Amino acid sequence: MQLAQIRQFEAVGFRSWPASSVHYDGSWAIRMTASHPSKRLNSVNPLDPGDTDNMEQRVTRAAQRFRAYGRPPIFRQSPLAPEALDSYLNELGWIRFDESMVMAADLSEIELGDALDQIPLKDIGRFIDAALEVQNDDPALKPGLFEVINAIRPSKGLFVIEEGALPVSTAICVQDGALAGLFNIGTAASRRRVGLGRTIIKSALKWALQQGAKKAWLQVEMANTGAIALYEQMGFREAYRYAYRRAPET
Repeated sequence: MQLAQIRQFEAVGFRSWPASSVHYDGSWAIRMTASHPSKRLNSVNPLDPGDTDNMEQRVTRAAQRFRAYGRPPIFRQSPLAPEALDSYLNELGWIRFDESMVMAADLSEIELGDALDQIPLKDIGRFIDAALEVQNDDPALKPGLFEVINAIRPSKGLFVIEEGALPVSTAICVQDGALAGLFNIGTAASRRRVGLGRTIIKSALKWALQQGAKKAWLQVEMANTGAIALYEQMGFREAYRYAYRRAPET
């Protein structure tokens, strides 16, 4: 994927999963969110491969800003990040971790004829309760998740599949122009490998297609080989990768 396309995906990603505070140091977007610990919401995101002026001082300033905010200093290194910056962080001992892949697919190439006609939830609190239960996450994350989801400005669909009164799969779809991003995809551990992930993704994408989206995208950690295999079966292909670096003392 060319850099111009990556910039588009990154911009849409920021709008789709908004941080509560964004500060720019040159082209470095410093995203911070006190209410939620997500790395994507609390990291420095360099957005220009050529922006290396005063790199050492800027890294120091960014690290100080994060520590003052009560967050560990983290850089998110996409193909938009300067290679010189990655090398410099490596020299300082910043630890590389959680490599992830952005995958994309043309909606015209995904079979959606068998997708359920699901009406997205309007109740954010109900969706979050379901998502936390499905993913066995800490209930203390609910206020932060509510803040993030409530702040999403593009059109969003909140999807839940229930069996009886029990939520078993969840997903968020954010339709921003021609792009539809999938977030918070999860299936209860006891109900995996029975097709629920595929079902909820297709439901979300059918909704996005009806809203005018042309292309779908998502993010997945490279270690999650099962999810990657599912997405590839559905027609998603690798667009680009990114990884995080954290300061050695954190």
